Amino acid sequence: MQTMQRCQGRCAAGRTTSGLVPPVAPQRGHAPRGLPAAATVSAVTKPTATTKLPASHLESSKKALDQLKQQAVNRYAGDNKSSIIAIGLTIHNAPVELREKLAVPEAEWPRAIEELCQFPHIEEAAVLSTCNRMELYVVGLSWHRGVREVEEWLSRTSGVPLDELRPYLFLLRDRDATHHLMRVSGGLDSLVMGEGQILAQVRQVYKVGQNCPGFGRHLNGLFKQAITAGKRVRAETSISTGSVSVSSAAVELAQLKLPTHNWADAKVCIIGAGKMSTLLVKHLQSKGCKEVTVLNRSLPRAQALAEEFPEVKFNIHLMPDLMACIEASDVIFAASGSEELLIHKEDVIKMSAPSEIVGSKRRFVDISVPRNIAPAINELEHAIVYNVDDLKEVVAANKEGRAQAAAEAEVLIKEEQRAFEAWRDSLETVPTIKALRSKAEAIRAAEFEKAISRLGEGLSKKQLKAVEELSKGIVNKLLHGPMTALRCDGTDPDAVGQTLANMEALERMFQLSEVDVGAVAGKQ
Repeated sequence: MQTMQRCQGRCAAGRTTSGLVPPVAPQRGHAPRGLPAAATVSAVTKPTATTKLPASHLESSKKALDQLKQQAVNRYAGDNKSSIIAIGLTIHNAPVELREKLAVPEAEWPRAIEELCQFPHIEEAAVLSTCNRMELYVVGLSWHRGVREVEEWLSRTSGVPLDELRPYLFLLRDRDATHHLMRVSGGLDSLVMGEGQILAQVRQVYKVGQNCPGFGRHLNGLFKQAITAGKRVRAETSISTGSVSVSSAAVELAQLKLPTHNWADAKVCIIGAGKMSTLLVKHLQSKGCKEVTVLNRSLPRAQALAEEFPEVKFNIHLMPDLMACIEASDVIFAASGSEELLIHKEDVIKMSAPSEIVGSKRRFVDISVPRNIAPAINELEHAIVYNVDDLKEVVAANKEGRAQAAAEAEVLIKEEQRAFEAWRDSLETVPTIKALRSKAEAIRAAEFEKAISRLGEGLSKKQLKAVEELSKGIVNKLLHGPMTALRCDGTDPDAVGQTLANMEALERMFQLSEVDVGAVAGKQ
């Protein structure tokens, strides 16, 4: 696997909340803020004061792009190749306060993809934004300039200065980037290892991308393979058995904090009626909770949620009843899609304290990103707020218990990554096929013109057509073998290796580096 990249030449040192980060050599490093050593992401360190982005970045990028395009007309002129880049931040290395600023709602993914692809060095783009991560996957014509353009977009859209953002970013390239997405889809990089919701979210990225021109061939293939990897991990290992989700961890955390550890002693309220709320009710029921209050903007969705759990008593309210329901509850879960704070310190300070059986504390568990509950509520004597970052307390045992399943999953992920790389390598033969056919056609057309000029004007149109068809037939027969040797569907890595060897041999034999495919096509 390739070594991890760290914003080369721009991020030699930086400061995190835990202190100064020393310069790091270009090899696998230690991530800040509790990032597991097995993870394939690496925090990007803060740049020095003398390495800020130049004001003329966009103009210089366009000039470099023109040069790269000149080389791209003929791929044999150099080794330049588009890179798959993954850049973003996760719950492992960035606090929720930062993640919520970068979060992109699903409805905005197409706009984000369009904006990213407007940069001169970004060919394709995809957005994966959840409560635990905000990750961008792009195909960059230039590795260094592509990274700078993505960073520029992240800083501009979030309003976070780049020097404050960089210490929390991870940056991965090609094999490291594809391996990371496979692990994400398989649930190996999740806060709750093996959770299933992330696979649905990766699948949604692929679905949204089908209607976005910027979600191109390489990312389409990558996400399709990642979905296959995620399915295999869950079908062929035991990693997803038991309670594995952010919602289940939230229920366990809240139960752990209750003095009696018994849901029968607490009044429960859930804000929102979506997928996260459905999982909350499911795990509350499994832990012995018999009654919940649900608040939602629309009544039908809340009623549909209640119908899924006939054994649980539901008290359904609309959002105007929010404060009254909170005051009547001991444990409040926030799992709505709101992008604004719903509950402030000023709202809670007026409320009476809960009963002594729950420790006279009202507990808020906010698993929404952006957050729905103001953290300032923690300043109150009779209230406490937990967010998704606090769930780490209850997931450590989960990871230990699934270590064997995770090891098995890694083997499957490597198989799927190898399959993707074989498919991507198979695309390399396309320019060779075009160049070989173009060269053969140029020779055929030139020799045909010579023959016609020697024969004079005595041939009829029918005879001319017959001669031309004869020349085309001979060329096609001769090209059949070489073309067959260059075609590969990418499913067999060994076959792809042989195909690439054939490609290199044909390039040398027919001197395809001298072929200008565009010029030949223009003449035709």
